Amino acid sequence: MTTENPPLRTASPPETPAERADRNFVELLQGFRVAVTGVQVLFAFLLTVPFAPGFSRLAEDERRLFYVSLVGAAVASMFYIAPAAQHRVLFRKGMKETLVHRSNLYGVIGTLALAVSMTAATLLVLDYLFDGVLPVVTAVLVAALALWLWFLEPLLRRTRNGG
Repeated sequence: MTTENPPLRTASPPETPAERADRNFVELLQGFRVAVTGVQVLFAFLLTVPFAPGFSRLAEDERRLFYVSLVGAAVASMFYIAPAAQHRVLFRKGMKETLVHRSNLYGVIGTLALAVSMTAATLLVLDYLFDGVLPVVTAVLVAALALWLWFLEPLLRRTRNGG
């Protein structure tokens, strides 16, 4: 017996394929607005770090972690912004359904890049603050939590619901 409620099914008027594509695209962009704000704040912060007084004292492995975090945030930003930019280029060209599918893929890639960036940034800061295995263990837990919440749990739900 499961404690989870089945998804609610509500009657809605039939949609044309164009109306469905419009609705799906709006829903995707709404979801991206939540993520892109966090990505942009992280990216902006990371862009300032090399100008901080202590940055020059980072070891090579710490600089590599910073590199992974910075590039991950940049990649996430690009993938989250791409659908809006492409919509402008493809406006009124009858390609909304293609744009919706591509935007969904871009959202998944952007979310993966964000998880990498956040994990690397967490490891970098914790490695600076603590000795021993605590930074690595914490970074692994952060990565696992992102993987679970953002990918595995929804995929399991999708599989259980036949999709």
